[in-house]
Amino acid sequence: MKSVYHLEPDQPFNLDVTLSCGQVFRWEKNGDLWTGVSAGRVISIRQSGREIEYSGCDEEYLEYLFHLDFDLESAIGSFSTDEYIGEAVEWYRGLRVMRQDPWECLLSYLCAQNTGIPNIKRMLGNMAAMNGKKIVPGVQEAYAFPGADDLSRRCDADLKGCSTGYRSGYICRTSVMIADDPDWADRIRSLDYTGARKEIMKYPGVGRKVADCILLFGFQFYESFPVDVWIRRIMNDLYGTGNPAGPLSERDYDRIADFGREHFGNYAGYAQEYLFAGRQ
Repeated sequence: MKSVYHLEPDQPFNLDVTLSCGQVFRWEKNGDLWTGVSAGRVISIRQSGREIEYSGCDEEYLEYLFHLDFDLESAIGSFSTDEYIGEAVEWYRGLRVMRQDPWECLLSYLCAQNTGIPNIKRMLGNMAAMNGKKIVPGVQEAYAFPGADDLSRRCDADLKGCSTGYRSGYICRTSVMIADDPDWADRIRSLDYTGARKEIMKYPGVGRKVADCILLFGFQFYESFPVDVWIRRIMNDLYGTGNPAGPLSERDYDRIADFGREHFGNYAGYAQEYLFAGRQ
């Protein structure tokens, strides 16, 4: 049975931009209908103006997942301080940073290193299918996300069969660490940004960019400012942060990320998403 969520007049939301900007990987669009797997649910959702039609979850989870209970306009007002970000906001107004499960986000961004979205989707889909826990009988590829306990019992060879390549070792070791530490997410959530970033980077395969993505999408540290080759190029072109080509060194990364936090403030991660949405 479909439910309808009515957006308030001062509550901008753009479903297509939110789900296509590269922050989540287990969603597909067919016509105007998006279908995805989130926290063990198969959710279908479409937008028509101020109405959101959805199934597979209740209203509380819908608001939580898509950050619909957040005053986006106030956040935009806090970072839309120059013509460049202002233009991005006008083009992509209604983009919201989704709230992802910390473990799902961590695993997703371990897979996201040095590859494109189709390969990330393939890896995550293969691991979910390997897990074998189908959410809805008869629904193709509607498998629950594998838990850390499940993956901790798998060996590198199992995961390499999921097209994870060199990432399989990171995934195996990180899964063991998470399975042995059930309070890991609460501990990270209790820290400030600097402490949380230091803690999340203790997991195998988690460098600066992966850590910042996990903190932004999985823990709602909105001051987090992930930097990849696209953001480096955008920040150089618009703000003159330098070194737009060649390997992205740790020094370059920190300089750009620090500038982003200083320039855009507490919601720098939101600003980053708006800039990233216009990368093409």
